Amino acid sequence: MQIDSNGWISDAERIPSPNFDQRAGGIDILVIHNISLPPDEFGGDGVQRLFTNTLDRNEHPYYRTIPEGRVSSHFYIRRDGHLIQFVSVLDRAWHAGLSLWQGRERCNDFSIGVELEGCDSLPFTDAQYKVLQDLTTALRKAFQIKGIAGHSDIAPGRKTDPGPCFDWRRYLVALSA
Repeated sequence: MQIDSNGWISDAERIPSPNFDQRAGGIDILVIHNISLPPDEFGGDGVQRLFTNTLDRNEHPYYRTIPEGRVSSHFYIRRDGHLIQFVSVLDRAWHAGLSLWQGRERCNDFSIGVELEGCDSLPFTDAQYKVLQDLTTALRKAFQIKGIAGHSDIAPGRKTDPGPCFDWRRYLVALSA
């Protein structure tokens, strides 16, 4: 995977989100999330439509429970390993919300967000781990990323993702290989 001068990954499908702004500083951390819309259902386009402000809230009862607001992430990795990029890594995506990492608030300011199509109760796929590993390696080559955290690590008590089914050991061992 290569990152071009505009902050886009060569191997990713681009679906630009309007939900971003400029970064004020550098990138220190990679934040891993999970998401599925509707919850625990995979393969639909709900996440893409949420991140592009085109989600029809009348399409599914759960969609009406999602708070109004604009959210995005830099990346989304589908169950089959398909990689989608919504926001340039040079810009700030709106994925972390209220957050704190090593005494620093507003993690969106200095993080890259990666959403895995998933939930807290089901394992992630081999394809997802492979793409996440490749993406992390590419991002580490391009930026001085000092940490990798789950959404639950930067927003404890408020968020649970990537959840107990995310195999941190498998992911971190693969990165060090």
